[in-house]
Amino acid sequence: MGRILVLALLSAVNPTLVASATVMMLLSNPIRLMASYLAGALLTSVTLGLVIVFSFEFSGAVKTDQHTLSPAATIALGGLLLVVSFVLGTGRHERLIERRRARSRDKGPPRWQRALGKGSARVAFVVGAVLTLPGAIYLAGLYRIDHLNYSTVATVGLVVAFNAVMLVLLEVPLAVFAVAPERTLMAMDRTKAWMGLHGRQLLVTILGGVGVLLVIKGVIELN
Repeated sequence: MGRILVLALLSAVNPTLVASATVMMLLSNPIRLMASYLAGALLTSVTLGLVIVFSFEFSGAVKTDQHTLSPAATIALGGLLLVVSFVLGTGRHERLIERRRARSRDKGPPRWQRALGKGSARVAFVVGAVLTLPGAIYLAGLYRIDHLNYSTVATVGLVVAFNAVMLVLLEVPLAVFAVAPERTLMAMDRTKAWMGLHGRQLLVTILGGVGVLLVIKGVIELN
């Protein structure tokens, strides 16, 4: 269960989500926009998460007798996390990011940001749904949830709870903005600054640690 929480918190480190929340808070009717964005995000992530987690038992990567990942799949997943951790830790991704930033400066704000700038709740719903597609960390969390072999109701609850943690950087501003909008904006700015300084190191540490544990687990199960 602890690994699932770590993966959920890791999934929450999402610069795009923070940027989206910041944009919406600067527009009129920010609460309505953020609520619509959150509804779209939850619709996509929870629905796909439930479909994926309940389809694991029919996948060849999962042992139906033990309801867990096969050793080969565990090692592959751990290796993937180690590769991502290495790329982030060595800064090999920075050239790609810089090229993308250069393109962004030439093209202006990204399309999703321009769409949110219209101030439409319907558009915010669609943007939230589109930008919240499952990533590698989310899939790893679903694997761990499936590994617990809980009942259907408990599994659904865990998937919903995972998504609630994953979207906390939108849920918290939405909850407190009505009470203290100025403080919320300041807190979001501090969060963005902290993520800029420590976000990459946090990702490297967690991804590397989880990757090593998965590889070791897979090797042990092979013997």
